[in-house]
Amino acid sequence: DPANWLSGLRDPMIGRALRHIHAAPARDWTLDTLARETGLSRSVLAERFGRLVGLPPMAYLARWRMQLATHALLEPRANIAGIAAGVGYESEAAFNRAFKKIVGTPPGLWRRNRQAAA
Repeated sequence: DPANWLSGLRDPMIGRALRHIHAAPARDWTLDTLARETGLSRSVLAERFGRLVGLPPMAYLARWRMQLATHALLEPRANIAGIAAGVGYESEAAFNRAFKKIVGTPPGLWRRNRQAAA
């Protein structure tokens, strides 16, 4: 099987980690807290998650948060600071940096480009 979230869901422990991430993406997750919630050591979680999902757990979390953020940015009245808080960032600046790193453009520009395309 190719490494992806579906492969991870098939594994009982990694599936548990994915369910935690998806249920509470804004939680202040660390590898340690996710490992405790999952019942694995940090090293076993990191290795198994990476092998099955194709990304380290914290990278997967960051991408999941950005996917949620892009959906929220489609709502014209939603403000970026509120979206940032909703997906787990303590500051709009930190969210902007993470969004640009993962998505490729700042969130405001991403939103304007999507609106222009529509």
